[in-house]
This record gives sequence, structure tokens and C-alpha cells, in this order.
Amino acid sequence: MAVTSTSLSSQLYIGLQRPTPKFESFTSQSFFDSVHSNLHLSISAPKRSSSIVAMASSAKFFVGGNWKCNGTKDSISKLINDLNSAKLEPDVDVVVAPPFVYIDQVKSSITDRIEISAQNSWVGKGGAFTGEISVEQLKDLGVKWVILGHSERRHVIGEKDEFIGKKAAYALSEGLGVIACIGELLEDREAGKTFDVVFEQLKAYADVVPSWDNIVIAYEPVWAIGTGKVATPQQAQEVHVAIRDWLKKNVSPEVASKTRIIYGGSVNGGNSAELAKEEDIDGFLVGGASLKGPEFAVIINSVTSKKVAA
Repeated sequence: MAVTSTSLSSQLYIGLQRPTPKFESFTSQSFFDSVHSNLHLSISAPKRSSSIVAMASSAKFFVGGNWKCNGTKDSISKLINDLNSAKLEPDVDVVVAPPFVYIDQVKSSITDRIEISAQNSWVGKGGAFTGEISVEQLKDLGVKWVILGHSERRHVIGEKDEFIGKKAAYALSEGLGVIACIGELLEDREAGKTFDVVFEQLKAYADVVPSWDNIVIAYEPVWAIGTGKVATPQQAQEVHVAIRDWLKKNVSPEVASKTRIIYGGSVNGGNSAELAKEEDIDGFLVGGASLKGPEFAVIINSVTSKKVAA
């Protein structure tokens, strides 16, 4: 049956009104090639308020693996075998996000030690929304988390802050945990607008979410995603502490203390230990390296660096 309510449509589709570039000229690869080609040797620091004071999270380390649009039944079977046989530190929450079509395969074969996330979900209850996946369907498969607001959804697909916030609010209201992504473009950082951008993205979540109890914030500078250019530990920490300060001032000190802020952007087995030492980095959202079981295990186990630093 066709959906005929224009008011319902206007509410559901807010955030998808902006025209997006043609796919033949804006594939994900061309997008990241473009970002990479414009990288400078030195990434400028954002303008920072001198009133910001470090306030580390009191919560458990969290590592998520975003497999994006990668994998086959065979390659995922091998990856699962590698993860099932890996020795993982016990005091880390570990989540993997397979493509939708492989969720059931992963759920039925991966160790209970690792929870499952979806890479996206629809803004409301399912229905006549071709190609979308509802929160209710994810719950039916035993999925516990969903990644929302990833830069590829924002800048390739064209989702806006308000739309992403509504997605998060609905997912949380239905009992899913949300990995809420935020992050600035290279041009934003060079213009000294890093904090302006991430605070605006944070506000879109804060305006509508029913609670912060099941939210993990993933700071992912767009210039560092899939480019091999990782933020330095100091650059990442600087933004993380500013995010926590924003939560303290705009939500509550309790939320600021309890909410985990994880870093994403070319995280790998070689840099995760140094990043983990930073006081306000509570874990990672990992892309390409999460497709390699042994390396992903190294990243998970970088929590030991956090313990040493503490």
C-alpha cells in the first residue's frame, strides 16, 4: 500500500532534501581520493578555548570494527575464525559491523565475546521504504548496536545533522545502542572550524535523544578516514577533551564523565597503542584494519596502553 501522508513524508525525509552529486562522479573511492589529494603535510590545529579542562571518561574501553561494504561469505568466515581464536583483553567492549546481508552469518558464528552492530538504520518504523533496514528488523536478528552519522553517510549520501539525530533518537527509543559519529572535513579544520562543526553535530543528537546511556561518540575527522593520514594522539585528544567539555556544559557533568568518546580515522595496529594512551580516547572505531583479524585483535588489546598510561 502506498504511503500518502505528505506530513509523514516531510518528517521522515527531512535531511535528505539536499541534492547529492552524481554517482559516476562521486563514488566513495573518488571521494576519498579527492580528500587525500588535498591533504597538507601539516594539519592545522583547531582554535581552542583556554577554559577547556581534561575530564576523562569513567567507562569501559570500546572498540568497534566497521566492515563497510566489504566481504564475501568466504572472507567473512575466515575473519570470524580469526577473531574467535584471538586472545582478547577482557575489559574491552568489542563490536563488529558487517554489511546487512552478512549479519545473520556473523551473528550465528562469532563468539559471544563480540557484539554485532549495523552500519545504518531507518529513521522510524519500517514500511514502504525501499532499500532501508528498520531498527525492528535489526533487533529481530539480535543486533545490539548501530553506527549513525558516519561521514560517508553525511558527505556521500547527503544525510543532514537533523536527520541523523532523529535516526539516533528512534534507535535508542527502541533499545539499540548508538555509535554516533561526528567529524570535520579538511577544509573545516584549515579554516579553524573544527569545534564549530563537531559541536553542531553533537547538538543535533542532544536536541532529540531520550538518554545518553547507550551512546558512544565516535570522533572521526573526515580527512583521516581511509586516507592513511591519522590524527596525531595530541590532535585527537584535543578534540576529544573539547567534546567532553561540551557535554559537561550542554548536557550534564554525569553524561560527560560516563560517555565514551572513541577515535576513528586510519587506526591500525601500529598507531593504536599511542592513541590509547591519551586520557580522553576511550577506544576506537576501526575501518580497514578491522577486516584483518590479527590486526584488529592488536587494536582491541591496545587497552593495555591505557592501563599503563593511567
